Amino acid sequence: MASSEEDGSVEEKENNNKKRSKSALATAWLTFYNITMTAGWLVLAVAMLRFYLQKGTHKGLYKSIARTLKFFQTVALVEVIHCAVGMVRTSVIVTGVQVCSRIFMVWFVTNSIKQIQNEESVILFLVVWTVTEITRYSFYTFNLLKHLPYFIKWARYNMFIVMYPLGVAGELMTIYAALPYVRRSGMFSMRLPNKYNVSFDYYIFLIIVMLSYIPLFPQLYFHMLRQRRKVLHGEVIVEKDE
Repeated sequence: MASSEEDGSVEEKENNNKKRSKSALATAWLTFYNITMTAGWLVLAVAMLRFYLQKGTHKGLYKSIARTLKFFQTVALVEVIHCAVGMVRTSVIVTGVQVCSRIFMVWFVTNSIKQIQNEESVILFLVVWTVTEITRYSFYTFNLLKHLPYFIKWARYNMFIVMYPLGVAGELMTIYAALPYVRRSGMFSMRLPNKYNVSFDYYIFLIIVMLSYIPLFPQLYFHMLRQRRKVLHGEVIVEKDE
């Protein structure tokens, strides 16, 4: 009987050690990831500031940072995996919507339609994204290191109140500016008849994307407001099961 108890105790210790090992590896990876992303967006911020100081105009700015922007924004897909495997306690759906909407803006709107790259709305959402991501990733980094300065915590849960609507405005204005070019060129569209017997109108799709902001924006915005109350004011937020 004693032998059985000892075997159970050893097995429990081994399981606990494995859990601690996995937790340590996950923390190390997340720390590395967030440091890398903080550095990446800082590089983008410096590049944008340097370009504007040298040129005195925003025209050509997007083209000068496009490669770096596409790389770091696309890498953010890893965050959906973090949620899916339980490395972070965040909704896969919320994270997926936020990450994929940005990748869509970068690859399928701004990068694909060169005529709109010098629009002021592009600079608006780029500046908002950059400030937001530097704040967000530095928050995660210091939090993982257990040395979180209050001003970063404050910035993380206060700046979005203004930044989020500004970013959405920039994105919507950019898509709106793209509509005439998409309509004239017929880009990414499929007309019938074709061998796949499928019709797709990218112009209509972009309009649907714009309309989707109406239900999605309030949900994401109020989600952040609830998180703000929970973190800064210690309110207990009871989330309803989806």
